[in-house]
Amino acid sequence: MVRQQIPVIVLSGFLGSGKTTLLNHLLRSARGTRIGVMVNDFGDIGIDAMTVAGQVGSTVSLGNGCLCCAVDASELDEYLEVLTRPEMRLDVIVIEASGLAEPQELVRMVLASDNERIVYGGLVQVVDAAEFSGTRERHPETDRHLALADLVVVNKADRVAREELDAVHETVAALAGRAAVIRASYGRVDPEVLFDRVVPEDEIEGQMSIEDLLYGDPEAEHPHAHYESLSFSTGTALHPRRLMTFLDSRPQGLYRIKGFVDLGAADPDNRYVVHAVGRFLRFFPEPWPVGEERLTQLVLIGSGIDAPALRKGLAECELNGPQDIPDEHSMWGVLRYVPQPEPEPEPEPDPDPEPDAGWSAGQAPTAAR
Repeated sequence: MVRQQIPVIVLSGFLGSGKTTLLNHLLRSARGTRIGVMVNDFGDIGIDAMTVAGQVGSTVSLGNGCLCCAVDASELDEYLEVLTRPEMRLDVIVIEASGLAEPQELVRMVLASDNERIVYGGLVQVVDAAEFSGTRERHPETDRHLALADLVVVNKADRVAREELDAVHETVAALAGRAAVIRASYGRVDPEVLFDRVVPEDEIEGQMSIEDLLYGDPEAEHPHAHYESLSFSTGTALHPRRLMTFLDSRPQGLYRIKGFVDLGAADPDNRYVVHAVGRFLRFFPEPWPVGEERLTQLVLIGSGIDAPALRKGLAECELNGPQDIPDEHSMWGVLRYVPQPEPEPEPEPDPDPEPDAGWSAGQAPTAAR
């Protein structure tokens, strides 16, 4: 079976956009999900119920299964190694970038990491709806950052009139290209948008968590940002080439795709775990569980997505009978996105090899005649 990898999300945005507010919300609503937080900043970093005094390298338990540490960007990989140890039992890691950080550099470091226990979870860019025009004037790089994002959160939506909010949203969507754009107030983004909830809500219903005691029930006052999700399930195998055509042309606003696909005769022994975030795509083959029905099961999450069109596109990937059996080259597109194992290192030569049985000790071999 494929070892579950930990998604690493980069949370970025200029000072005052609401990154820390959004992060605090995720921590408060994390019930059952263990979150590791890496704060790439200097100076005092405020997290509800705790403060990490700006000493790089300090790690603090937040008391709800989550951890927080302040790190220098140059030590990012080192702390990823620490947080992904099995004993930490983390489900997701969020890197909160400094308000002046280059998100592209953090994303590049995550993608270039040799840590096999992580997978890229996307770049989330937070913008302040009320100060968006001023932010673009002060920070011309805003447009470039938005173009890199996988998800943009237009925060503080409650602070501007509807017409202005619509104008900001339209400008952000144009700059962000295919990225999903959602609106939020007080950073209230449903965690399901960013990562899987490990503990189903019905398993914790009726329990009073420490978050409930500290913060009450903020759901009624500030509802989550709106997003759409689509589930697709079929017992018919998918054609690898048509599936890749669908994934390569996934539309604007579609942020995450997760689940399993059955590629039929193209690989009868394995199902393929799909992990797509924004432009990022990976397949992880794993043997079919014994006795389990062979189904393709996918969940698609985004904002402003056309659910009927997406469902139709996936249905068109289904095989159409014996005449539609994939050829031997049809898997090439899929295999491009399957991580390749690191090659085994060459064994070190023996510095003092035993003499050949046919030689006398200390005698050099006779050259062949």
